[in-house]
Amino acid sequence: MLTVLSIVLAVFVLEGPWRIVAVVAGLTLDTAENVGLLWWSRRRRAAVGVETLVGQTAVVVTVCRPRGQVRVAGELWQAECVEGADPGEGVDVVAVHGLLLTVRPRAVE
Repeated sequence: MLTVLSIVLAVFVLEGPWRIVAVVAGLTLDTAENVGLLWWSRRRRAAVGVETLVGQTAVVVTVCRPRGQVRVAGELWQAECVEGADPGEGVDVVAVHGLLLTVRPRAVE
């Protein structure tokens, strides 16, 4: 965008050597902006996969004594809770084994 603006400025407004200065300045700023945006977009990897569920809070949907279902990140998962949990309770996801989540009741604070 800055390159186009600098070319339009150079053609219709500026005279002499200022035309070249405007185009070079526009190209330089445009390149710097693109490099900066590229660096910014690659600074952190996107979190994907079931491993990202570990540490999240889930809500028990069916009784987990020891197995039941929980809702985490908007999805229903089979879960195992050794301590046991009732529907509506919050639990923490501590591990993922295939399609089975290991959960434990949230600590009362």
